[in-house]
Amino acid sequence: MENLIDLFELFKIFVISVVQGVSEWLPISSTGHMIILDKMMKVNLDASFMNMFFVLVQLGSILAVVVLYFNKLNPFSPKKTSQERKDSWFLWFKVAVASIPMGVIGLILGDIVDNYLFNWKIVAVSLVVYGFAFILIENRKQDPRARVITQLEDITFKDAFMIGCYQVLAIIPGTSRSGATILGGLLTGATRFIATEFTFFMGIPAMVGASLFQLKKFGLDFTVGEFIYLATGMIVAFIVSILAIRYLIDYLKNHDFKVFGYYRIVLGIVVIFFFTFFH
Repeated sequence: MENLIDLFELFKIFVISVVQGVSEWLPISSTGHMIILDKMMKVNLDASFMNMFFVLVQLGSILAVVVLYFNKLNPFSPKKTSQERKDSWFLWFKVAVASIPMGVIGLILGDIVDNYLFNWKIVAVSLVVYGFAFILIENRKQDPRARVITQLEDITFKDAFMIGCYQVLAIIPGTSRSGATILGGLLTGATRFIATEFTFFMGIPAMVGASLFQLKKFGLDFTVGEFIYLATGMIVAFIVSILAIRYLIDYLKNHDFKVFGYYRIVLGIVVIFFFTFFH
């Protein structure tokens, strides 16, 4: 085993996967955390493999959503009524509609983002800007006449598409996919709980699509060691994601998103400080 893998590199993979599993679902930007980790504890593995790893490890995270919400997402369950199965199908259709903007814009601008926007300055600014956005939106005065979405079934296809448009903002590194879609959900009228749940479901096609794209680029020619690193990362991300999702849902019962806004601002300042004085 030790000839196949480096235990110190495996430890780094473990740490990265823990951070990914947490930051993928909390609106705090997995990219912001990864860019610091990458500089603090550089993984000494093939660069093309690591580029693929950073994407495919998300499959472990998305599997956590499928497991936790399997009953709600499953339109074939014999335990469901006809209306409940219909609601599950419509939920999938709405997720599909919400995924259209990101799918289109991602294909058009993906290379431009990788080549010109993926740097610490953009990440730091995005962390701070969207940190303030969360605080401002949570502090806004609600119009008592405004429509409030309290159930997933109340999300219309128009609502889904609008939330999907907000998800496009996440193409800018440091924004956070979950952060952008949660903000979109809140601005569309959804409660914190519903905006968060719909964000979880929107992550399924987004992450599966990105993973398949990376896997196609890298191919299936893994070494045994690379397979162990990848499998370890996905398993760790899966376990940590289950804990993170449960924590967030429980947290939102009595709290708002402002603490994540403050955290993002602090992290953005840390990124600026780190790269200004230590890079």
